[in-house]
Amino acid sequence: MSHTPAKVCILGGGFGGLYTALRLHGLPWTKTEKPEITIIDSRDRFVFSPLLYEVVTGELQSWEVAPPYEELLQGTSIRFRQSAVTEINIETQQVRLENGGLLDYDRLVLAMGGETPLDLVPGAAEFAIPFRTIQDAYRLEDRLRQLETSDADKIRVAIVGAGYSGVELACKIADKLGDRGRVRLIELSDQILRSSSPHNREAATQALEKRSIWTDLETSVESIAADSISLLYKGVVDTIPVDLVLWTIGTRMNEVVKNLPLKQNSRDQIVVTPTLQVVDRPEIFAIGDLADCKDADNQQVPSTAQAAFQQSDYAGWNIWASLSDRPLLPFRYQYLGEMMTLGINEATLTGLGIQLDGTLAHLARRLAYLNRMPTLRHQLRVGFNWITRPIVNTLTQNN
Repeated sequence: MSHTPAKVCILGGGFGGLYTALRLHGLPWTKTEKPEITIIDSRDRFVFSPLLYEVVTGELQSWEVAPPYEELLQGTSIRFRQSAVTEINIETQQVRLENGGLLDYDRLVLAMGGETPLDLVPGAAEFAIPFRTIQDAYRLEDRLRQLETSDADKIRVAIVGAGYSGVELACKIADKLGDRGRVRLIELSDQILRSSSPHNREAATQALEKRSIWTDLETSVESIAADSISLLYKGVVDTIPVDLVLWTIGTRMNEVVKNLPLKQNSRDQIVVTPTLQVVDRPEIFAIGDLADCKDADNQQVPSTAQAAFQQSDYAGWNIWASLSDRPLLPFRYQYLGEMMTLGINEATLTGLGIQLDGTLAHLARRLAYLNRMPTLRHQLRVGFNWITRPIVNTLTQNN
């Protein structure tokens, strides 16, 4: 008798989706058990998002931070389909793609992450740049290039949101623009990095002050225009001139996922069990930004790349276990600390009893992220480039 392999469909190729696929592929399947694994993503490249800032400053090249899926999946049997998802039918267990494809599944992984909402204030969609994808990084890079080659005396940049992304962007852009830059950070709450550790918040505050980055706390954005931004502070609206606005706040769930008849919380995240299975639908797994997850110890799992990275390990194992009659493992989230880049060749990190900032933290952060890159082949290529690039640059300058 011929055996039809199970079909595992993974929607989204970020930290959750791609790493789940690679984990699942590497488990000890028998020939009759091994499933067909398919990743669907609307983009052709994986993005190692914590290093996206370095693309803007030229510290890293785009191929290091955003390698194509085809390259990462070489030598595996994992299939990649580039398309947006238009419909998920959980009754027939089928996924419809924008390009007309229809995929059946036996196990489904929802790992599509969130999207940056740009309709929260008038003018944001037209004039603000989000920072989530490699295309966003290219767009920002291009805009900065235009401003740097202009004859403007000062380049005025406003960054909305003083969370991790906003603070990291502010420091990178300030370093890139140097004396010409006038960077402003706008935050609705009364402090930057509300969920950060005290050490990292203090290091970030010092980094902002050192770069003369203006911070507007308890301030909201009323509207954005082509060359200005209107801010509300203590009941007074002030409109200031600006050359570039970056938007780093908010996360919105994908509409297709939002419309699924599954249990969701007030933020439209899908509620999962500690084994990462959707409530009442054990054949569907949800991880990353779109999942509302309490782990085996009943602690709320944060919506971070670190959490998605850890969840992918369990999701891969539990799909394997569910297809081969083995016990599933409840997810246990381990907080490993946090790392932030605070300008060119500077960073701060806290975790596992260690607190570092400056150049040493920058090197530790780089090595930690190199170790987390998706495949050994890519790790070796990037690591070799990091070692040889300074040597090549020195030799080029001397000649």
